[in-house]
Amino acid sequence: MDESVGSMAGRREVLRLEGLRKSYNPGTSLETEVLHGLDLRLQEGDLAALIGPSGSGKSTLLNLIGLLDTPSGGELYLLGQATRAMDDDNRTRLRNESIGFVFQFHHLVNAFSVLDNVLMPLMIRRGKPEPADVELALGLLREVGLEAFAAKKPSQLSGGQQQRVAIARALVTRPALLLADEPTGNLDTKTAESVFELFGRLNRDFGCAVLVVTHDPRLAARCARTITLVDGSIVSDAGNPDAPASLSPSGT
Repeated sequence: MDESVGSMAGRREVLRLEGLRKSYNPGTSLETEVLHGLDLRLQEGDLAALIGPSGSGKSTLLNLIGLLDTPSGGELYLLGQATRAMDDDNRTRLRNESIGFVFQFHHLVNAFSVLDNVLMPLMIRRGKPEPADVELALGLLREVGLEAFAAKKPSQLSGGQQQRVAIARALVTRPALLLADEPTGNLDTKTAESVFELFGRLNRDFGCAVLVVTHDPRLAARCARTITLVDGSIVSDAGNPDAPASLSPSGT
């Protein structure tokens, strides 16, 4: 474990970017650098929004942080582990153990029940779920207000309810980092507000670091930090004094 993990507040460092760069077509005349030496830290309990205009590099950055792609330069540390030179097996293991994903589209499997959808990451990891796994999944459905819907199919739920199932699924592995990509993009304003309130509560209750990509400035204002990406560079990383309390945002 990297010696720098931790902070003055005693909270664990979850994510650190040091000079992170990403280029496409490297070493050719068509080489294009889309992320330019990014530095960023997230600690457990941080609730941060990532905003920026279309084409600013948000999706590219999220793919790098989620270990779905590799940087061209710099380093990305997850829980103190340098990841750039990791082989695919170790990257997959670290991603599955440490990161939860919530997307704009829920990607629930309608052939399975709501409960089985929440259990899916654990079933992929080790096959048939243990009784403790089922209890954990039911507890998460209780947290998101959907325990009574455990036996239903996702198609029987509203869009907001399906998104809450996706959030429970993302948390079932107890990830240190939760990444949400436009999680309220397909929801009406009232439902989006309730889903984002849920993010804030689960961030406080579970203590994981949460990074939310959003185009909605109202939702960004609900986060303790707003990170602004423009043309592949972080131009601002500021606290939101009026945001609901999370676990003492660290800043950078």
